[in-house]
Amino acid sequence: MGAFKEPHGGELKDLYLPEGKADLEKEEAKDYASWDLTQRQICDLDLLMNGAFSPLEGFLGQEEYESVCQDMRLASGVLWPMPITLDVTEAFAGNISAGDSIALRDMEGVLLAIMQVSDIWTPDRSLEARQVFGTTDDTHPAVGFLMHESNPVYLGGKIQGIEPPTYYDFKLLRDTPSELRGRFRKLGWRRIVAFQTRNPLHRAHQELTFRAAREADANLLIQPVVGMTRAGDIDHFTRVRCYEHVLEEYPEQTTQLSLLNLAMRMGGPRETLWHAIIRKNYGCTHFIVGRDHAGPGNDKNGNPFYGPYDAQELFTQHEEELDIAMVPFKMMVYVENKAEYMPADAVEPTDKVLNLSGTEFRRRLQEGLEIPEWFSYPKVVEELRKGHPPKHLQGFTVFFTGLSGSGKSTIANALMVKLLEIGSRPVTLLDGDIVRKNLSSELNFSKEHRDLNIQRIGFVASEITKNGGIAICAPIAPYTTTRRQVRKAVSDVGGFIEVHVATPLEVCEKRDRKGLYVKARAGLIKGFTGIDDPYEVPENAEVVIDTNKLTPDLAAHRILITLEKLGYIR
Repeated sequence: MGAFKEPHGGELKDLYLPEGKADLEKEEAKDYASWDLTQRQICDLDLLMNGAFSPLEGFLGQEEYESVCQDMRLASGVLWPMPITLDVTEAFAGNISAGDSIALRDMEGVLLAIMQVSDIWTPDRSLEARQVFGTTDDTHPAVGFLMHESNPVYLGGKIQGIEPPTYYDFKLLRDTPSELRGRFRKLGWRRIVAFQTRNPLHRAHQELTFRAAREADANLLIQPVVGMTRAGDIDHFTRVRCYEHVLEEYPEQTTQLSLLNLAMRMGGPRETLWHAIIRKNYGCTHFIVGRDHAGPGNDKNGNPFYGPYDAQELFTQHEEELDIAMVPFKMMVYVENKAEYMPADAVEPTDKVLNLSGTEFRRRLQEGLEIPEWFSYPKVVEELRKGHPPKHLQGFTVFFTGLSGSGKSTIANALMVKLLEIGSRPVTLLDGDIVRKNLSSELNFSKEHRDLNIQRIGFVASEITKNGGIAICAPIAPYTTTRRQVRKAVSDVGGFIEVHVATPLEVCEKRDRKGLYVKARAGLIKGFTGIDDPYEVPENAEVVIDTNKLTPDLAAHRILITLEKLGYIR
């Protein structure tokens, strides 16, 4: 492990072992405890090893973690705003000790790195959420991850890189910091403005980035995130094809496109500083900071998590120390009478400004409506339509949840027949009993196994949805966290409609065809939902049905009306 200094940016940490030593470590690693990394951990490890997270040399230990959370600084005093931690299960942590080496592997078991464990601790994740993201509201993506997806134990320690993660897509656009610095040096670029995005680029973005580079007397690096962004974002395959089309609109030799394998946290002001440090490590001298940069939107009460200029203000406070200059984002608008984009503050009262909000653009895309050429390039719109067809052509999942005997299966069967009658897409019914028999026959009814059963249903539903079909799921699904996981998995690839069959418990017991409630009341069945195990009522279901008041036919019809309102059927 070494370090080197280049003209562009500061010192980079090279965490990869020399090839010969890496081969020796591979052999020794066969005896180490192995941790299979999650997608987010792979992104973090990748940027640790290639130097993008310099000056870090591994996952933060407890002292460093607490310092970063509280003060945005490493124990050495160096500015670092985001905790980079390795979260593991209690079972895994219980089998290792500080001083051990562990093997970090990808999802296929390929050894990526050796970690020399220095710290093992259980963090206060609520405190971390408050300190780093300023809230414990789990509608914030990073807070939701901390509370519901993160493993409970953190490991800290230095990393010895064995090999980088393998990516088969867009290889020529995936650069390490040293590779990109070398390209800048070869091209003779001394001043480079970086632009980060997780969305497609349209005409206004092209105009503002080109103006920003010109005003800074610099060249332009478009560096979109292709690691993990926000649920519901356009997939990176579609976005990168769009970026390649937009690249044709810049003057030759002025602009480079390079992909960043970052797992975003949507952390607003702190994340903005983090992005700037990463861009400095890639050799950039300037960084465009937008309005509400890396903001996650609104909280549960409809209020923004961060102010529109909080990120720019925090950047300004630390700009000298960051050693990378901020270029504030300028709002660009299309002026029809001048047939050009202009900064909003340069528009005259007599000018006619045309506007198409992001919400309206997405609506037009989802409904297959015209998108004007002044807003986006035809090739970009074509790519977006190809990758994300209108809602009535997308796959979706209808996910029923409710007590045993509530009527889920009956309504699900009625809905399936009605959708087959419409005939717009293939329909698959994943009823609770059917799945138990064919997909989860080895599972019992413990909480762990019930969660696993729902996760399997969610995985199958997401695959059906991704491929343009309709999945109808009808399990009990009593736990909020598991239902949330299924919603996220499916929503990433298509539509998700949750139906809470809210039939009262006493009605469900009267319908007890299998005698399950009687056995549960007698103590013959343990952990039975609604009797001695809780049913967590959904708070945000798209449809709520009480079969004590609606027939299955009317209930199914009501769901069809909702699907029509949402645009999934015509």
